[in-house]
Amino acid sequence: MTDLPRLTEGVPGCGGAFKLVPEDFEVEELPAYLPSGEGEHLFLWVEKRGRDTRELVRALSQALGFPEGEIGVAGMKDRHAVTRQLLSVPARAEPKLPAFSLEGVTVLWARRHGNKLRTGHLKGNRFRMRLRGVKDLGAARESFSRLVARGVPNYFGEQRFGRERDNADRGKVLLLGQRLPQRPDRFQRKLYLSAFQSRLFNKALAARLRAGTFDQALLGDVLRKEDTGGLFVCEAPEVDGPRVAAFEVSPAGPMFGPKMTPSAHGVAEAEAALLAEEGVTLSDFQRGGGETEGTRRPYRVRIGNPEFSPEGEDLVLAFELSKGAYATEVLAELLKEG
Repeated sequence: MTDLPRLTEGVPGCGGAFKLVPEDFEVEELPAYLPSGEGEHLFLWVEKRGRDTRELVRALSQALGFPEGEIGVAGMKDRHAVTRQLLSVPARAEPKLPAFSLEGVTVLWARRHGNKLRTGHLKGNRFRMRLRGVKDLGAARESFSRLVARGVPNYFGEQRFGRERDNADRGKVLLLGQRLPQRPDRFQRKLYLSAFQSRLFNKALAARLRAGTFDQALLGDVLRKEDTGGLFVCEAPEVDGPRVAAFEVSPAGPMFGPKMTPSAHGVAEAEAALLAEEGVTLSDFQRGGGETEGTRRPYRVRIGNPEFSPEGEDLVLAFELSKGAYATEVLAELLKEG
């Protein structure tokens, strides 16, 4: 879905090149908590260049002598970047840790904790991005300012859908109870099913952006509280609208599944039409089991601690996003490419 509408469509693209070297893109996890210093697990704060998280987990498993399933990760990180993130391994692996070596990877510190790190155990990520050879600094400043003021459309990035852009199609095949040419392993199955859910969410968000309602409270919307993540259905837009404007709550779109909080009124009708257009039903998601239980994802995400720093012909952006949000969507709003 490269033709997704943008919040800043009225602003021209700023031009420039991104990620010519890994140092053009830095990502640092914002942990939900820090290790206590005691316990049966060992938290590792790791910096890596040119390695994705799966490679790192595989290498740790081989070096420390534990199954990959015993290694905990809060979030997956890009290969083409400098990234810093937490992982956890069983504490009994500590004597073997000094012998661990992988090119491009440095363990910055190791501390014990009582529980294994789980997916989603992070507050968000801090990003630093360098755009080289920016042509229109004014356009970049205007787009970035609008995103800071109204939030970033919370699209799933292109990397969610695979190099061939066919992950979502494969997920749909699985949900319809059909077979793929090659049976997927557990990781691939999860990836494909999630990609299909993500494509449907992106379509729902795109429709809201085209209608100019992505940051408005509609009758029947599921609204998400920014401070607690709690969900409720909007029955009085005149009451909830000011709360959306104040960033207290945000409309939350569908990640379809049997446990997804249902919307109501016209919003529910639009979501049902989206499923019908794809040729699937809500009950089909039961075939995905625990991988497609369903949830709600906010249509927008707030930019935290924004920095806009011109450096000669380059532009350096730094900001924080909550977990699950894609920094590349900020870049897409500035560049207007594809």
